[in-house]
Amino acid sequence: MATVKTGALKALPIALLTLIPLGVIFYLALTSETSLWAHFAQYVLPPVVGNTLLLMVCVAAGVIVIGVPLAWITAVCEFPGRRFFQWALVLPLAMPAYVLAFVQMGIFEFTGPVQSTLRLWFGPELWLPDIRGSLWGLVMVLVSAFYPYVYLLSRSAFITQGPRAMEAARCLGMGPYWSFFKAALPMAKPWILGGLALVLMETMADFGAVAVFNYDTFTTAIYKAWFDMHNLGAATQLASILILCVLTLFAFEQKATKQQRFHVNNPITARSQLRGKQALLCTVLCAATFMFTFLVPMLQLIAWAWQSWKEQIDMRYFEFAANSLILAILAASLATMLALSLSWIKRRNPDPTTIWISKLGTLGYALPGVVLAVGIYIPIAWLDNALGALLENFKITELQLLKGTLITMLLALAARFMAVAFQSTDSSMQRITKNQEDVCSSLGLNTLQILVKLHLPLLKPGLLAAFLMVMIDVMKEMPITLMTRQYGWDTLAVRVYQLTSESLWVEAASPALIIALLGLIPVIYLIGKTNQTGHSA
Repeated sequence: MATVKTGALKALPIALLTLIPLGVIFYLALTSETSLWAHFAQYVLPPVVGNTLLLMVCVAAGVIVIGVPLAWITAVCEFPGRRFFQWALVLPLAMPAYVLAFVQMGIFEFTGPVQSTLRLWFGPELWLPDIRGSLWGLVMVLVSAFYPYVYLLSRSAFITQGPRAMEAARCLGMGPYWSFFKAALPMAKPWILGGLALVLMETMADFGAVAVFNYDTFTTAIYKAWFDMHNLGAATQLASILILCVLTLFAFEQKATKQQRFHVNNPITARSQLRGKQALLCTVLCAATFMFTFLVPMLQLIAWAWQSWKEQIDMRYFEFAANSLILAILAASLATMLALSLSWIKRRNPDPTTIWISKLGTLGYALPGVVLAVGIYIPIAWLDNALGALLENFKITELQLLKGTLITMLLALAARFMAVAFQSTDSSMQRITKNQEDVCSSLGLNTLQILVKLHLPLLKPGLLAAFLMVMIDVMKEMPITLMTRQYGWDTLAVRVYQLTSESLWVEAASPALIIALLGLIPVIYLIGKTNQTGHSA
């Protein structure tokens, strides 16, 4: 019992980084003016809930239709270009959704190159749908940005099923079509549902893309309640509803991925050789997806950046880049250290209570940045006011200690992305066997020496991956930085938001291109790591 209490008590302070914002939001939501609920129920919630649910359904259908077939053909079929497309189809993960949103907006809007070319070919009277403020345009963007989640997990499932499932289906007289639907697809369901849950959580959490398309969802409603209405009570009440929805999805994702327990020792190595029209169709499908979701947007960004960089890039942009880099390095360092501490505590105290608290500590990634920004800002503001009142006794006034400072942003970002660092760190920690620790103990090393001399050297690759992934995620993150920064302290992501909110696509290309290029680093690392395991051979 003592061990259980010790491990739980050690893990709890780290978990509080996420639990305190959640508790604050629910407390204020329940204690704020109740008359707002009637206003929300009549005027705010119906359109917001309807828009959010409709968006989630459409995005879910899109990522399934695109991600699962692409995962299947690149995993079990051989066709021209497969070796390239198996990793190239992951590259859209490097493109933040809000960047992809304004690029696609610029390409497909009325004055964009697509509609202008079509009117030139077929006449100026040609009617084309307007992408501005459209649901279909937003769905197109979010599907393009998030389908790799389903693609990666589904492909891993299809590869690790091995050839036996397909051989059994063939023995029962099924052709390739029915073998997929009757054998492969049901076995891959936990992975597909896990990837789908991640996509839905990302869709609910998205702020930048929906803001570009001026499409009202929970996240935009929370932002407007805070900044436009200056009503934290309204913001927390909306955030509490969103948290309940996210927690429901999080539980769904945990249940789905919990079933991923079987392992096949003979993953697929011999693929079905496609020829003729089938091979051409697969190549065209992969090429079209890659071009639309990554290549064309990246080329458009480069073209816009080349067109405007001389006028846009000045000393301010060095400040934006420096702010982004400083924030990313500090947040990644904090998140990685917290993740290492949490993983170490879990390792030394593998009891259910400690494990449960560790999971709560990594819940922040499932929560929208807007929600965490609200939940962090409120206790920070209270503490800042309390410290200010204390300092007034010493004749020190007008001193802002915490609000709008780097500390607030770092706490919120660490709570948001600690799960990313924890996943990589804990996976590396699990590879260190108990026997190795026992050998160190037999040599007279204490717990701290075992950590320094055994674990840290073996954990270096995992810690580097954790640091890198969090750093790039922070570079791309916008809502937390936008809502908690000091006025005038801008990053590249904030600059992109400021320019795109005024429909200045060309001017926003330079900072967006820098973010997108930096985002390639962890994606390429992920691809290389996958290739080393042999899962994408």
